[in-house]
Parts: sequence; structure tokens; C-alpha cells
Amino acid sequence: MTVPAVTSGQRFAFGLDGLGIVGTSGVLRVTTEDAPSFLDITERVAEFVQETGVVMGLVVVFSRHTTAAVVLNEDEPMLMQDIAAFLEKLAPRNGYYKHNDFTIRTVNMTEDECPNGHAHAQHWLLGSTEVIPIMAGKMALGRWQRIFLVELDRPRERELVVQVWGIAVQAPGPG
Repeated sequence: MTVPAVTSGQRFAFGLDGLGIVGTSGVLRVTTEDAPSFLDITERVAEFVQETGVVMGLVVVFSRHTTAAVVLNEDEPMLMQDIAAFLEKLAPRNGYYKHNDFTIRTVNMTEDECPNGHAHAQHWLLGSTEVIPIMAGKMALGRWQRIFLVELDRPRERELVVQVWGIAVQAPGPG
């Protein structure tokens, strides 16, 4: 699956003598194709970091969803199968969840509500956010580390907020 670029949003910068503090945020929108699925978004986040000019700082990758997680791990197909099986074992799709019982549940309901208690339970185990240091203008990921959006529910459009904060080298201004 092709992952689109991060769309830039807000940006602020201030500084002196060629160095500046920069904060930039953007949104990465992707459409997932299956669940569970592990979508490697590392290159898109790396491109966004590069565009900011930050040489030392942090990048935050945040999922705006309670059934889609953000994790760091190795991109190895057998590992992905193991993790999917592990999550299914801990919170099976066909297990009983009060959240899925629409005869008793009355809050946070939508027209297209589907039984997804398993996805919420799995999300509790994985989380919404990863924070990665930036060193020398690049994410300081380990040799095998990749950033994944983990779809836990069903195929749909997802949004991730990506923020970069840090020190940037700025080109000298006029005069």
C-alpha cells in the first residue's frame, strides 16, 4: 500500500544567529485495507522531519483513533503474524464485550456502529503515540525499528498527527 505524504499544518519558528526553535505539525491521512494490519509509515514521517530542518529535537506521531494504534517495531512478516495472533489471543474478535451489546450500550453510538470491543481492548495494550528523538536531522531509530499504524478494527480512513519540535539550522536572512 502506498502511504501519502504528511500534509503540513501549523508552524512556528524563532531564533537568532542561524539557529532557531521550530515547531511544526501536520496530518498523515491513510486508508487502511484490512484488520489487523500493520502499515509502515516510517518513510513519510522521515520526509516530514527532513522538511522541517530540525537537526535536534523530537517527532511525535499520534493516532486520533481509539481503534488504531501507533507502535515502533521490526518490519518482519512472521513477526507481524505473531503479533496479530498475540492480540487475537488477548482480545479475540469474537469474544464477548459489553461495548458490542447494542441492546445495553447507549453512549458514543454512530449510524455505522459495528462490534469492535476487541479493537478497543487491543488498543489499550498498544497505545496512541510514539515519540522519537531527532539527531543530526534524522530520526534516531534503532537498526530494525519502524513506525507502524496498526489498524485494529476495520478498513477505513485514519488520521495521524505528526509534530516536530526542535532546533533547526536556518539560512541567514538578508542584511
